[in-house]
Order: sequence, then structure tokens, then C-alpha cells
Amino acid sequence: MQLLTVVGARPQFIKASALSRAIAATGGAIQEQILHTGQHYDAAMSDQFFAELGIPAAAFHLGIGGGSHGANTGRMLEAIERVLLAERPDALLVYGDTDSTLAGALAASKLKIPVVHVEAGLRSFNRHQPEEQNRVLTDHLAELCFAPTDTAVAHLRREGIAEERIVRSGDVMADAARIFGEQAEAQAGELLGSSKLQALAAADQPFILTTIHRAENTDDPARLEAILTALGQAPLRVLLPLHPRTRARIETHQLQHLLEPLMLTGPLGFLAMVLLERRAALVVTDSGGVQKEAFLQGTPCVTVRTETEWVELLECGWNRLADPADPAAMLMAMAQQLALDAGQPRPMLYGDGHAAEAIAARLQQR
Repeated sequence: MQLLTVVGARPQFIKASALSRAIAATGGAIQEQILHTGQHYDAAMSDQFFAELGIPAAAFHLGIGGGSHGANTGRMLEAIERVLLAERPDALLVYGDTDSTLAGALAASKLKIPVVHVEAGLRSFNRHQPEEQNRVLTDHLAELCFAPTDTAVAHLRREGIAEERIVRSGDVMADAARIFGEQAEAQAGELLGSSKLQALAAADQPFILTTIHRAENTDDPARLEAILTALGQAPLRVLLPLHPRTRARIETHQLQHLLEPLMLTGPLGFLAMVLLERRAALVVTDSGGVQKEAFLQGTPCVTVRTETEWVELLECGWNRLADPADPAAMLMAMAQQLALDAGQPRPMLYGDGHAAEAIAARLQQR
């Protein structure tokens, strides 16, 4: 089977690190080529992940990033179509909910090349959210929808997706947590690098790890100001690895003064993030992937959004939503999650950490 895998953003690189390993272990039954759209075009957001996670080098690199949703999706669609016409793979695989995901699914579908969607069935039920639009459309284009949870399966059934197209696979992010958690601890000194980060991550130095990057939070000056204000008043020290677009928006909105109480770094590789997620007292994020990574590493989370696609984390208490326009609401959520007993058992929501093997086995049955 010839498989073309489309990736473009950090969460997809992490998922690919697990599934590409399982595909390689098929002994050639599945021949995978990776197409990188360039959606995350900063080397710290892309090249670093490929290198440290052992992802096969991209056979095709489109270099498309930095534009609007519509412009990016259109350019990717055109460029992916050219690759598909030249390579004619047996199937195209996409992950998650980015513009790269939708562009790949559209290009393949129009050429009657089967689409495989890993992390299918997630729903925030906010149709104004670009990610929600991308994942809903991709699910309905896909021949195979690999759903990570029972809730995701239920969403697909409710939308009329045929039963034979739905596979309850578990979550490849649980695989990544299993594979890389211990590796991160073993490489702690190397990963943390600076003495400042090493001191922050010491066992007796509680801190909050934060990531902020979503357009609805960073493009709105009032909302971005509210988030930075709340972080500046947090009950523990805050480490903020600054996403390139977040840094740019802070400068555009002239909010640099609100960064003064925070400890800043540039973007971090996945292993460093895993290590910090494991050692943090709390994670505060607007990322879909990071809120789940926090859970998988045993750390409570506050998600500065009004909805999340990972509803199971809310139901079991390990995650809590907070209005990103309301500093008081964010501070209250932080206090509530810091009071959570991080030693309590975590339900096995996302499978046993071997989802990638199950997906690779199912692909061989096509």
C-alpha cells in the first residue's frame, strides 16, 4: 500500500511520530511518504520536531504558511493535488483539524483517492472555529475515520457517517506520551538547557506552564490583554514559551509590558514540553493538543477557551474551561485546578498507548 501522509503543524508532527513508527514496523506492507505543507514554517516549530521525534524526512515540502486561512487552504489544495497526480498513492492520511488537514482531504477526495482521518469525530460545536469546520468536513470526506474515544464515535454516528467507515482506535497521543515520557526524563539536563529553566523545573519549585496561540485569543487585543493580565497575577510563577505569532500580536497590540512578570522562552521541542508538562503544577493553554498532553502526563489543566473538543477531560475534572476575556474567571479556574489532587487515578480515556499499531493493522486490511 502506498500512503501519502499530510502534516503541517506541531500536533500533527507528534501524532506522526507514533504512527510512522508503527507503519515502518509493517515491514514494507505500507510504504509511507510524508508531505509537509509548511503551515508551521518556523524551524523551531517544525524541523526540531522531525529531528528529535525520529519522523521520516518529508518527501515533499510545500513551504506554504503565514497567510490567511482561505489563502493557505487554497494554495495547499493546489499544491497537494499536483503531488497526488504525480504519485497516485493508494490513500492519503491526514491528522486532526488544521488547514493542512482539510486541503489534503479535499485534494484527495476530488481525485477519488481514499482519505484516512486520524483523530476523527471530535467536536467543539462551535462552527465559527476554523478547526471545527476543518474536522467536520474532513470526517465527511474520509473513507476511514479513526476515532480516539467513544464520544468521538458517537458524534460520527449522529452525523450519519456509515458504520463501516468508523474505527474506534484509541488516541495516538497516548502512544506518544508512553513513548516519550520516560525519554524526556532521561534527557532532562540536556532538554532544559539553561540554568534558569532547570531551576524552574526543580521538584520543589512549583510553576505554571502556559501556551497561547489561537487566533481568537491573540488577534483580539482585549482578549489577549485579559489573558496576559491573568497570567501576571497567577498564584505561581508562569513559564510562557512564546509562539511566533503570539509574540508578533503582543508587539502589534503594544502589550509587551504585560510580559514582565512572566518567564519567557522561545518555542520548545516536544520532549522539553513533555518534561515541563510532567513537572508543572498546572498547565494553562488554549491548545487542543496541550490540554490532552497535560492529562496524559498527570497534570491538571485550565483551558482558556469557552469550549473544548476534549469533553472527557472536563467530565473527569482534569481540565477546566475559563473565559479568556475574564481575568477573574481565569484566576479562579487556576486556583480550583491547583487544589485538584494530582495523585488521583486518571481514567483510561484514550486507549492503552498502542493506537498506532491498531491503525496500521487496519490500514493493511484495505
